[in-house]
Amino acid sequence: MMTFEQFMQHYKKEVEACMKKAIIATDSDQKLEQSMIYSLEAGGKRIRPLLILATLIAFGRDPRLGYQTAAAMEMIHTYSLIHDDLPAMDNDDFRRGKLTNHKVYGEATAILAGDALLTKAFEMIVNDSNLSATVKISLVQLFAKSAGANGMVGGQQADILGENQALSLPELESIHRRKTGALLSASVLSGAIIAEASEADQATLASFAHHIGIAFQICDDILDVIGDSEKMGKKTGADVDLQKSTYPALLSLGGAKQALAEHTESAKQALQTMDIDATFLLGLTDLIAVRDF
Repeated sequence: MMTFEQFMQHYKKEVEACMKKAIIATDSDQKLEQSMIYSLEAGGKRIRPLLILATLIAFGRDPRLGYQTAAAMEMIHTYSLIHDDLPAMDNDDFRRGKLTNHKVYGEATAILAGDALLTKAFEMIVNDSNLSATVKISLVQLFAKSAGANGMVGGQQADILGENQALSLPELESIHRRKTGALLSASVLSGAIIAEASEADQATLASFAHHIGIAFQICDDILDVIGDSEKMGKKTGADVDLQKSTYPALLSLGGAKQALAEHTESAKQALQTMDIDATFLLGLTDLIAVRDF
């Protein structure tokens, strides 16, 4: 059996090849295509697509069934990063150690590249010959809800409105359950949908995904305080500059680390109640919770 590192390396390459092939096959303007590929190739751990494939493996299914869905999820995530970096949003110059998309291709092309990646994601799902029509419809519904006004986009809007506000912990968790957690949850659940998991197993995985979503954001907030900007490939201290409420600000740095440990443990306990091979899901949980600190 693969080690976790082998799992990471192998399936990252597979998903990245799938994404690039899909973009190159698009009959689009060359600059637009280059802009899309630029951000897709900017790096990253590919946690969301790997969650899809790890879930399929956990249920004993062929991970190749999820390649296009995994690529689609990463395209949606990448679109969100392109738009998040724009001057009207977080106004970032660097992402993963490289100039942000709009710094290289201009704001107009960056916006269009994000739009193109979002729409390409749904095209990839509906054109996947490995999936039944019923599964495709379920995935499109899940992705649309998770990425839209009731999910990531709504969370982004709430995050903007929360700047310069003293938010409570429940309010902060509500924002990040949508902004960060929605796509992570959709990744896990889409793997379960393709694997035809039972409703009970999907409910347990939803609980697991909720906890890793909160853990992911707590870890991000901690890194913004104590992380190494060179290792992270972007500046730290942005949350303070934007006067955002964060877990360290609300709970103290020590309290945030304790909350991170509690959510991580709750995620692992959810998996342990299931009759699946959760090896790679557990590995991804640790990867989410321990990032350079």
